[in-house]
Amino acid sequence: MRSIRNSRKSATLRCQLIGLSRSVLRYQPRSSEQNIRLQTQLVELAQRRRRFGYRRLHILLRRAGMQVNHKRIYRLYRADGLMVQRRRRRHGVAVERERLSLPSAPNQVWSMDFVFDALSTGRRIKCLTVVDDFTKEAVGTLVDHGISGFRVTHALDEMARFRGYLKAIRTDQGPEFTGKALDQWAYQRDVKLKLIQPGKPTQNAFIESFNGKFRDECLNEHWFCSLAEARIRIAAWRRDYNEHRPHSAIGNHTPAEFAAHWRASQHQSQHEILISTPGPTK
Repeated sequence: MRSIRNSRKSATLRCQLIGLSRSVLRYQPRSSEQNIRLQTQLVELAQRRRRFGYRRLHILLRRAGMQVNHKRIYRLYRADGLMVQRRRRRHGVAVERERLSLPSAPNQVWSMDFVFDALSTGRRIKCLTVVDDFTKEAVGTLVDHGISGFRVTHALDEMARFRGYLKAIRTDQGPEFTGKALDQWAYQRDVKLKLIQPGKPTQNAFIESFNGKFRDECLNEHWFCSLAEARIRIAAWRRDYNEHRPHSAIGNHTPAEFAAHWRASQHQSQHEILISTPGPTK
């Protein structure tokens, strides 16, 4: 009993020393029904609108008929840990602007980019497009729901099996093109990476022009029901683009015709050089 009395006296003396009422010391806050209901609505709304801050959520609650001060919303917002995390801005690679020049032969420079579309179900598909800047040929397309940097390098190896390896490739600064996978691939195969400046798509004008035609003549003309159908139709359009569609930049020839004429002219030039070269003297 003495210990209990002493503890009571000590608590009373301590409160007197600091000027605090014992009722305040033992006060336990009680959440009102209004606060509980408001907190529940705030959490549900924040889960649906994950990038909204407390000010915007306060406006939505007022529209729903909740007459509440923004300061109370802020306190509940902080107490439930609903603060929006700031997304770190991705910094591009600092590169000098390079003049967009036309190559003088196939496989000197390829251009590469991504185009996005969706299936009839709403699921996104991602298309990797690769073009030879000289012949205007669509070297290849890769279609999938997601394409990593490693998948990009694998696709380039498959394309090079039929055409030979390129000397340089021009891309934007997307994460698939600035990652380690493509960088190591280019180093091992002695391929130069030409990165354009961030936010300057005109520096990659050849692939941008191709992608515009690709979207207008293929993606916008079809309603893909599955990934398999998208791959079949896109592959068919690429063959038609290379073999039947005239291109104004290469004298209204098709890319395949232009490439064949160039190869024939190269063989003819080499043959003429061999004929004109005198043989060894006896």
